[in-house]
Amino acid sequence: MSGDGRDVSGVWYGRWSSTDPFVDPNSFIAVLEEMGGAVDGSISETDPEAPEPLRATVSGARTGAQIHWIKQYEGRWTHAVYYAGTVNDDATEISGGWRLDQWSGSFAMRREKFSIEELEADREIVLVIGPGGDSGLER
Repeated sequence: MSGDGRDVSGVWYGRWSSTDPFVDPNSFIAVLEEMGGAVDGSISETDPEAPEPLRATVSGARTGAQIHWIKQYEGRWTHAVYYAGTVNDDATEISGGWRLDQWSGSFAMRREKFSIEELEADREIVLVIGPGGDSGLER
């Protein structure tokens, strides 16, 4: 964590599109971890040609509001895509562009961000085991 409030660690939901009209846009889920400005993680996205999602690793860096990474696909697609973008002030949105050989396009991703108070809220769950071993949850 860099301490500037823009740490990008977490789960992100995004969409990329291409400048090529024959390349359909696609949605993705990214799980990122940032430590000392280094950004690593994974991305899963729909594979239009197969039932299983495409998976990729992410390796890059963030300095202030600027972020960049390389998305390296795994499996049958082994190409790498270069991404560069900007993180907004409260680190809930990243937008920018990508490129791969002669292809390029844009991307945008968003996430929910919770306060410490929301994350630390106490919720007590009590497991009640009734006669005969039946169990139920009580709050």
